[in-house]
Amino acid sequence: MTRPVKELLADRIRLLGPNVSTFYDDPVHFVKAEGVWLWDADGHRYLDCYNNVPHVGHCNPRVVDAICHQARTLNTHTRYLHEGILSYIEHLTTTMDTNLDTVILTCTGSEANDIALRMAEAMTGKRGIIATDATYHGNTSLVSQLSKSNIPTVGFGLGQYFRFVEAPDSYRHPDPDGTIFAAKVADQITALEEDGIGFACLVVCPYFINEGFPDHPDGWLKPVAEVVRKAGGLLICDEVQSGFGRIGSHMWAYEKMGVVPDVVVLGKPMANGHPVGGVVANGDVVTGFRKGYRYFNTFGGNPVSCAAAMAVLQEIDDKGLVANAYSVGEYARERMDDLAARHEVIGDVRGSGLIFGAEMVKDRATKVPASEFTDRVINAMRHRGIILSRLGRYKNTLKIRPPMPFSKENAGMLFDTLETVLSETRLNP
Repeated sequence: MTRPVKELLADRIRLLGPNVSTFYDDPVHFVKAEGVWLWDADGHRYLDCYNNVPHVGHCNPRVVDAICHQARTLNTHTRYLHEGILSYIEHLTTTMDTNLDTVILTCTGSEANDIALRMAEAMTGKRGIIATDATYHGNTSLVSQLSKSNIPTVGFGLGQYFRFVEAPDSYRHPDPDGTIFAAKVADQITALEEDGIGFACLVVCPYFINEGFPDHPDGWLKPVAEVVRKAGGLLICDEVQSGFGRIGSHMWAYEKMGVVPDVVVLGKPMANGHPVGGVVANGDVVTGFRKGYRYFNTFGGNPVSCAAAMAVLQEIDDKGLVANAYSVGEYARERMDDLAARHEVIGDVRGSGLIFGAEMVKDRATKVPASEFTDRVINAMRHRGIILSRLGRYKNTLKIRPPMPFSKENAGMLFDTLETVLSETRLNP
């Protein structure tokens, strides 16, 4: 028998401390999952339209079997030789540009981003880091400084090394060819040089997912990549959310945006929930990092983690999940456009593959964000068995990012339910 939700919440505070966040006004207690479905402690089933960690589906049999088989055989660290890490990295790097041929495996995306920033220092001899002002890249003391909206109130005095540019917003401030964004980055590069800190890198999610995944054309990052390279810095693309085929048109979002980054960061979906992260770069960059830092990670790249990660790549290939993301994404875009034609609260529709959504506004003319309304929609969907979230600068953009086996039938259920919720939820309660 499971404990009541109120008791679980009280015990969380007592045992985990305060401010451990939960989703929804009425948090959900999940006890089982399979594919794109979740079940709570009372046996209610939910369609998962949010979780990208179980990238190839909750409790995917291929991944579970790979973990169990390897755990029964051997699990140790990379100071001993094992073939699994080499086989995995060879497979992973074949999906990327030939210049991205060397990998460091970690346990989390936070660790991976931390390494990426240190790689930039090692290669440039400088410490200035640029990011957007509405992003998130992780939780280490260094990486947490990238989240301007949630910079820690205590720390190690690292803020001086960071500069921010306004996050791109295709809805309110169109920048069709990326030149405005590139110019803003150039201004911050100049500021870093004038301050004597110097410019080391620009770090971005190539699809700007936390920023609300603005609707940019293919090749949009080319101008800013040219600015970064001209200044002698590194372009770091954080593909934790946008990678492994999620955008449907490509395996990696940096391909869609028309660039080859110096460093690619991986995390969450890499092993379908088993804690794996990674940094992919050219061999020269990795060598520069290893000369400047003595780095070892006990659990990063262990045999069980590599087996799980390999199973994810095999499942993506065998099940045609990138093509599925494309076709379902096209259908989802049509359904979202249809909803927008009937609901004035939908100001903008956007997305690619299995990352899609819509920005909610109080008025289409003024584009005033309908943040509170969006929150009520998210909670209403939860009570109707649909799990999704919201994001963006104003937290008014629906974030729909389901596991990759998500089907058109699943999408139909999502949008039928969303139609009902939008019709029943008042803009001003």
